[in-house]
Amino acid sequence: MIKVILDCDPGQDDAFAIMRAAQHLDLLGVTTVGGNGFLPNVTRNALVVLEQIGHTEIPVYPGHAGPSTHELVTAPNVHGKSGMDGPVVTEPKRKPEEKHAVDFIVETVMNTDDVTLIATGPLTNIAAALNREPGIAKKAAGLYIMGGGAYAGNWTPAAEFNIWVDAEAAYKVFHSGIDLHMVGVNLTRQCPVDAKFIAGLRAIGTHAAVFSAELCDFFARGGDAHLHDACAVAWLIDPSLIESAYLHVDIELNGTLTRGMTVTDMRHLQTTKRDVDIDLSSTARWDDHEEGSPFRGQAPNTHVAMRLNYEKFVELVQETMRNYL
Repeated sequence: MIKVILDCDPGQDDAFAIMRAAQHLDLLGVTTVGGNGFLPNVTRNALVVLEQIGHTEIPVYPGHAGPSTHELVTAPNVHGKSGMDGPVVTEPKRKPEEKHAVDFIVETVMNTDDVTLIATGPLTNIAAALNREPGIAKKAAGLYIMGGGAYAGNWTPAAEFNIWVDAEAAYKVFHSGIDLHMVGVNLTRQCPVDAKFIAGLRAIGTHAAVFSAELCDFFARGGDAHLHDACAVAWLIDPSLIESAYLHVDIELNGTLTRGMTVTDMRHLQTTKRDVDIDLSSTARWDDHEEGSPFRGQAPNTHVAMRLNYEKFVELVQETMRNYL
């Protein structure tokens, strides 16, 4: 199985990411970061999810409470006061580990072969790990993130929440040279949490499925919810679920209206009026500098998720829930 560390800020959609990773991947540990909620809450939520699915052997390591450059902004309007409102659950029976998340990430990646990092919250912990040990960029098997968007935001018109919360950390990560896979809101908006999806979970009837349905009941109460974070894990579990393009992505740090934007250079793709018709197999290349070429971009640094096979994604979610008690 693929060895992974999941860095997250649970979050209803992070809960789905944890449940998938624990079943389909070799989840070495869960690390937490301030994001959707404050650090004590998201750490508790990670412990709750692992307890609900019977994976109490997986350790949880709290990390940074927020960005180093400014105060943390959370999203109680989306995830509730606890960061993961919905199901009524008892407090977790175990405590998080005493070791800091960044210490765990650095030690594990540098001392274990082929560890893939998955980050579904702000990139504060990942950037701190890279600052402490730049060798992680080459030693890790890769980094899959839920964050950003090829051409859209959700927290602001230009920026997605995870990147916006700690844009400086994101800048560090995107400039680190790590093998980066970005699942942005352009992809995750193809993954709705609607009444049919929730009913399908509830019909499975296992404890994990009912717990997941109750998470979705709260998450989808406004009628516009998507399983953002689970998509990043799904891409690693089954690469055929997502079509991607290898593009140059940078982080805007200074724009008054665009701070936190993942500026994605798609000029070499043959585009049409509809995003779904973008030709991802275009023969035009970023380094095509021949006379008359319209493109003068920088080298790609990120595999950007573009299209999701939603039907297969739902099948994977349902399979996961059936296999839990």
